[in-house]
Amino acid sequence: MEILTGIAEVRERVAHWRRGGEQVAFVPTMGNLHSGHISLIDLARQHGQRFVASIFVNPMQFGPNEDFNHYPRTPERDAGMLEQAGCDLMFLPDVGEMYPEGAGRATRVEVPGLSEILCGAFRPGHFEGVATVVAKLFNIVQPDVAVFGEKDYQQLAVIRRMARDLCLPLRVVGAPTVREADGLAMSSRNQYLDAAERAVAPAIHAELQRAVVAAVGGRVPLEVIESEAAASLARAGFSLDYFTLRRASDLEPPAAGDRDLVVLVAARLGRARLIDNLRFSRAGSA
Repeated sequence: MEILTGIAEVRERVAHWRRGGEQVAFVPTMGNLHSGHISLIDLARQHGQRFVASIFVNPMQFGPNEDFNHYPRTPERDAGMLEQAGCDLMFLPDVGEMYPEGAGRATRVEVPGLSEILCGAFRPGHFEGVATVVAKLFNIVQPDVAVFGEKDYQQLAVIRRMARDLCLPLRVVGAPTVREADGLAMSSRNQYLDAAERAVAPAIHAELQRAVVAAVGGRVPLEVIESEAAASLARAGFSLDYFTLRRASDLEPPAAGDRDLVVLVAARLGRARLIDNLRFSRAGSA
């Protein structure tokens, strides 16, 4: 596996592969890799002869009171995991390489509507930062396929919309959420949980499952499902940003006839902000 830090070198390497007729799959990450990331890599390897992963903690997607300076950075460990997973190229740029004029002066990519709801309402500017850095990475790597985890369902929706609207010639693939044995979605931020908080954290997945069971038959009003889940999580010690059922296609509130839904949650527990979701089909609607 090669480790490259410069944009020009990455472009040269990918161009060489393309001249040989090889397709390129890509997984952008912020590093501190875990088994969930490896599942993305395994899926990406099914879509190309060459595989690229990037590791870049993007300052543009962190708010002023968020954890950019303390976000865990483990590049040597990450490199070992990527090499073992069969990665051909690890792109490890620094902030100066990605934002030569500084992140504050960089051209930005905005996805209206999708970026402003749910997590976007609680983290203003976050998805603008995500869309911007992913658009830059797509232009650098120029992959045929890019893989993102479904755990951050809204992020996946934003990236798909951005790629479609900018006519980018690639396919964005979602990878199923990888969970711990007790249901907690794997995340780099889980390490912020202390032992007591870690014991409580699986309640998020349990409430999502209960919401799906209640909603799938179509007899319980969605607002009742949402309010009961929110109250249950608050009693368990979570500070809730939202617990909501939305239309899976565009994250708008569902109409009576919508069947393909997703239930999403964002909640804070101690220092950790945890997100999760489950997608499902609602019965009894035309």
